[in-house]
Amino acid sequence: MASGQCIGVLTSGGDCPGLNAAIRGLGKAAIDQFEMSVIGFRDGFRGLALDRIVRITGDQLSGILTDGGTFLGASRDKPHKMPIGERTEDMTDAIVATYQRHGLDCVVCIGGGGTQKNALRLQDAGLNVVSLPKTIDNDIAKTDVSFGFDTALGIATEAIDRLHSTATSHHRIIVVELMGHRAGWLALGAGIAGGADVILIPEIPYAIEHVAEAINARARRGKRFSIVAVAEGTMTVEQSKTINELAAAKSSAETKDDKKKASQQLAAFHHEHVDHTLKLTHQLEEMTGLESRLTILGHLQRGGTPSAADRLLATRLGATCAELLHEKQYGYMVAARGDGSEAVPIEEVAGSKKLVPADHPWVRAARSVGTSLGDS
Repeated sequence: MASGQCIGVLTSGGDCPGLNAAIRGLGKAAIDQFEMSVIGFRDGFRGLALDRIVRITGDQLSGILTDGGTFLGASRDKPHKMPIGERTEDMTDAIVATYQRHGLDCVVCIGGGGTQKNALRLQDAGLNVVSLPKTIDNDIAKTDVSFGFDTALGIATEAIDRLHSTATSHHRIIVVELMGHRAGWLALGAGIAGGADVILIPEIPYAIEHVAEAINARARRGKRFSIVAVAEGTMTVEQSKTINELAAAKSSAETKDDKKKASQQLAAFHHEHVDHTLKLTHQLEEMTGLESRLTILGHLQRGGTPSAADRLLATRLGATCAELLHEKQYGYMVAARGDGSEAVPIEEVAGSKKLVPADHPWVRAARSVGTSLGDS
C-alpha cells in the first residue's frame, strides 16, 4: 500500500557491525512494501544539520547486508553542541529547517545511548522521530540486545582464544582490555566464552589483592598462566568510591561554579584512569612474580563483517521500524524483545543504561565455574 511518506535516516555515534543491515532492512521494507521515499543523511546529526543527503534507492541497498560499518558515515556530533569551525553551536534550528525543506514525515536515528538522547532532543523540538538500538556495549535500556554486540562478542572471544596459546607457552599473565566504559556485558560474555580466569567489569569493583590471590591459587595448582579479561571502565573499590563521591558532589552542587568545579574534578579523575589497565598489568606482575602482558583490542572489536545473529536482528528491527512509520507511530525506539520487537517510548530509553546486575545469570555462571570477579 503506497503511503507517500518521506523519511530520513542517519547513523550516529561509533560505528559497529549491523548498521548497514539495519539501513537495508528499513529501506527495503519502506521502499518496496510501503512505497515510501527515503533520504539518508551523511555523518549522523551533522549531515542533518548541514543538509548532506543521499537519496536511497534499491541500488544503494544492494549488497550492503554483509558490510561492516555504515555507508552513510557516522559521527558523535550532538544537535545542540556541534563544532562548526572554531565555534560550538546549537544546530537544532538548522536541523528543523532541513527536516521541513525535504518534507520529511519522520527521521530514523540509528545509534547507541547518546543517539537516543539526541533523538529525544529532536522530538522535543517538534520533529517526528523513531530510533533503532545499536552498540557493541549492549547497554541500551529497554531492549534485550543491541545489534553489533554479537559480532563484537565473537571477535573478543576469538582474541581471548588466541591469547591462551601464548599465555600457556610463556607461563604469562595476559591481561586483555575490552570495550565497556560503564557496562561490562562484552568483557563478561567474552570472558566466560573464552575461559578467562579473571573477569573485571565496571559494575563489580575489585580489589587487586583478590585478583592476585586468584592467580597465585592457580599457580599453586600447577597452572602457570592466567587470562584476565578487563572492561575498560573497570575500577577498584577505592576508585569506585571516589567517583561516586565526585558524582554525588556534582549532583548536589547548588551553584554553577560548584557544579563546574565538580565536573572538572570528575574529568581529571577519568583522565588519570586512562592507563588503569596498564597499571593493573604491572601490579599483577609485581604481586605474583609472573611475567604479565597487556593486549588492548580497541576498535578491532567494532570492525568487520556482522555475524548472522546481528544481520538477522538488524534486519528485523529495521523492517519493524518501517511498519511503525507506515502506521505513523512516532516517538519510539524499536526494541528487541525475545524473537519479536516492542515499541518503547524514547523518553523511557534516553539517559538510562542497561548495566550488568550483580545477580545476573552470567555472573552466577562465571562464579560457578571458578572465575574470579575480583571482589572475593
